Amino acid sequence: MNGRIIANTHQFIEGWRVPPKSTIKGVRKEDIEEATRWVEGLDRIHKRRGILTCFDFSATPFAPTGKASGEETLFRWIVSDFGLNDAIESGLVKTPRVVVRDDGQLTAEKKSKFYHLYVEPEVRDDLNRRAQEHEPLPSLVTQAYYFLGKDWLETRKTWQEANTKVPPVMITVANRTETAARISYAFTHHRIMIEELSDPDKILHIDSRVLEQAESRDEVPEEPPNPEDSSGDGEATVKKLSKADRAELLRRMVDTVGRPGELGGPIQKVISVGMLSEGWDAKTVTHIMGLRAFSSQLLCEQVVGRGLRRTSYEVDKGSGLFKPEYVNIFGVPFRFLPHEGEPETKPKPDIPPTLVFADPAKRQYEISWPNVIRIDHQFRTKLDLDTHRIKLLMIDALQTATLAELAPVVSGRPDLSKLTEIDLRALGEKFRLQKLVFEAAARTYDLMKPTWKGNRQYLLAQVIALVEKFMRSDRIFISPPLFSEDELRRRVVLALNIDTVVQHIWQEIRDENTQSLTAQFDRDYPIRSTGDMRPWGTRRPCEITKKSHINVCVFDSTWEASEAFELDRNANVTAWAKNDHLGFDIAYVHQGIVKKYRPDFLIKLANGPTLILEVKGQESSESKTKHGFLAEWVTAVNAHGGFGVWAWNVSRHPKDIRGILASHMRRVAKPPRHDTVPQN
Repeated sequence: MNGRIIANTHQFIEGWRVPPKSTIKGVRKEDIEEATRWVEGLDRIHKRRGILTCFDFSATPFAPTGKASGEETLFRWIVSDFGLNDAIESGLVKTPRVVVRDDGQLTAEKKSKFYHLYVEPEVRDDLNRRAQEHEPLPSLVTQAYYFLGKDWLETRKTWQEANTKVPPVMITVANRTETAARISYAFTHHRIMIEELSDPDKILHIDSRVLEQAESRDEVPEEPPNPEDSSGDGEATVKKLSKADRAELLRRMVDTVGRPGELGGPIQKVISVGMLSEGWDAKTVTHIMGLRAFSSQLLCEQVVGRGLRRTSYEVDKGSGLFKPEYVNIFGVPFRFLPHEGEPETKPKPDIPPTLVFADPAKRQYEISWPNVIRIDHQFRTKLDLDTHRIKLLMIDALQTATLAELAPVVSGRPDLSKLTEIDLRALGEKFRLQKLVFEAAARTYDLMKPTWKGNRQYLLAQVIALVEKFMRSDRIFISPPLFSEDELRRRVVLALNIDTVVQHIWQEIRDENTQSLTAQFDRDYPIRSTGDMRPWGTRRPCEITKKSHINVCVFDSTWEASEAFELDRNANVTAWAKNDHLGFDIAYVHQGIVKKYRPDFLIKLANGPTLILEVKGQESSESKTKHGFLAEWVTAVNAHGGFGVWAWNVSRHPKDIRGILASHMRRVAKPPRHDTVPQN
């Protein structure tokens, strides 16, 4: 009997061990090894004392592979599989509610964009860059936080009326430390205008970077002064701690979230990167925001599982069942399907990649450019803004959701018969126009003060006056007209698009009050060239080039292919390069978000100038913004005078390239020569 149990125990331990070449899509090998570190502990116990029996109560009773997982892939020692769906149906855990629809623009699959925020291009691209913490979050993410925040306020009110001793908790699982820092900054600096959620003492920002900072600080919060003070409102004291204890204290705060009178009791907002994927939960979690890639339903279950522990297990005397409890979820594509990933598809034939590189034999076609990190504006001392000349700001209410419906997920799919809604219009009472004016002015001031040469208090006073003048003018139009005519709806839409308003007014102030532009160069690499490009491989269509330093041109469209064909043969072109992996980009700001713009081609003309060419069909609001920043870049570089003459243009038809090249051959300007030219 014991022999058989020991054999089964050995099989159990070996089944959890990670194979040397184990790989899971979207998960690092180091994370897999860390998740099964406990097996080493069992090895040591078995070696010293001998383990007779092991009971496995795993929430994921199958080996993670990244491939489809069903009943046939369960561990061989499993006797009973009581899955998460069974636990929800039986009421042993909270019922998750996901967003099923809203009154904004839906995805191509007719789903709410809040269902899986990260897959939206404007969200994914922005959250994947190394942004500074003060840079605004994407508008869609901000809007999602307003929905969760509004519902969190209602939940907190209900808990307070029931004399609950701790607040409800909203958790965010972010994709990287930079994103977590931006979220923390957005709340603590009132970029998300829900004051009740903005108390820094009640926000727990925990990730590897924060732990490193904790180890370098001399002071960290100690236990609340009165353990019996279950309200959690008492001020925390500080004491000197050793470096070895600081990170541990932060972890204790994480472990005690939602426990009255303990270190984590007052916490109401938790922001993390990867550490909440498993091994942590709290009874008080009521709202979850997912801002990362979810490559498998296993990962979705792990994140959602952090909020499924019930606050109460008291049986309702009338029904004999537990009272229902819910956790509202944004951004986590939670489906409860009986598999871990998508079904495997038949692999496509492996096509050898084409190597793309700067050909040393074609060095005569090398193109260099100044490595500009930003453009500084020199403003007039007295700012002015003519409202009659301000471009009209158009805001489409369809792009701004103000009402969302959530449905509980039961039996593997949302139950549309039990919809609940979150209506942001009630927040309009808090978003008074004067509050919005001051908020927009503060953000505009933050954008202008780094290059302002005069008195900053004078700048702030002027900015407040100009922003108020703009926001009370008729230069903001919200469509359909109902949202412009209804004052409450108008304030809500303006609040949810405050970064768009700021970006527009900032651009208008810059255009009207800039005296000069100055390019600031990267100190380490002030000049870049096509020769700096590292070799890379591609399976996209490509063609050998003649007058390009790069050996082949990789095509993203037939339009680009026809343009490249003309550039290689046009007598007005001495050298050209497709801007792919070159590192030539231009920073721009759209709807309050800092982004990078990569024009399509760099072209050296026979008469000297370098032409930046963009291939673009239909003009959009964002493309107009890109071209405005591109024009500033060209103006600032030409004003410097150390890099020759630069120009830019947009190709709007495959056949207009010849005319564009000819037009720039006819207009040659000689910029003033600058005394100092950056050197490599």
